[in-house]
Amino acid sequence: VQCADIAFVSSHKIGGPKGVGAVIFRDGAKLRHLVRGGGQEFGKRCGTENVIGIAGFGAAATAAARDIADGVWEGVRTLRDLLESALEQGVDGLRFFGREVTRLPNTSCFAMPGWKGETQVMQMDLAGFSISAGAACSSGRVRPSGVLSALGADALTAMSAIRVSLGPAVSRDDVLRFAEIWTLACRRHFARRASDGSIAAIEAGAR
Repeated sequence: VQCADIAFVSSHKIGGPKGVGAVIFRDGAKLRHLVRGGGQEFGKRCGTENVIGIAGFGAAATAAARDIADGVWEGVRTLRDLLESALEQGVDGLRFFGREVTRLPNTSCFAMPGWKGETQVMQMDLAGFSISAGAACSSGRVRPSGVLSALGADALTAMSAIRVSLGPAVSRDDVLRFAEIWTLACRRHFARRASDGSIAAIEAGAR
């Protein structure tokens, strides 16, 4: 198993306060300082610690560890797998990313080449579902994801990818309802494209 020499973790990813994080060093790992700090931060950064935020991060970490021990995320994994099975039964040509390796239990990233991710986001939003066409830090970008490209996805597939995240509050009915609505929207999209293509071909022949 390969481990990082240095890892950065964010509090808000596990339900803790925003703006708080931590740096984890492997024994002997070195970090090149851009700004040197005082002794209270072991010389690794400057500034006064956000004590309340740190305490909140600690509480969130404790709660997260308890959820893992209680099997909460195994239940979420089961729902994620159910979602993916329902989606692939509804349409052909769907591509899932990372499905063959160990991954987060609550997230599914998939693409239907030819149906832009941003369009899917808008249609699902109108149906009452919040999904994403990429990482939050990539909002506003129009070029394909470098990560998906590195995984072998062509530009059309990468631009068609969306990410669906589940949580402990999501139910089986929620998952199946999303799969049903997404599948219907997908079929309508490609049926409309096929119809538009036929009309264009007829008009071209008439000319």
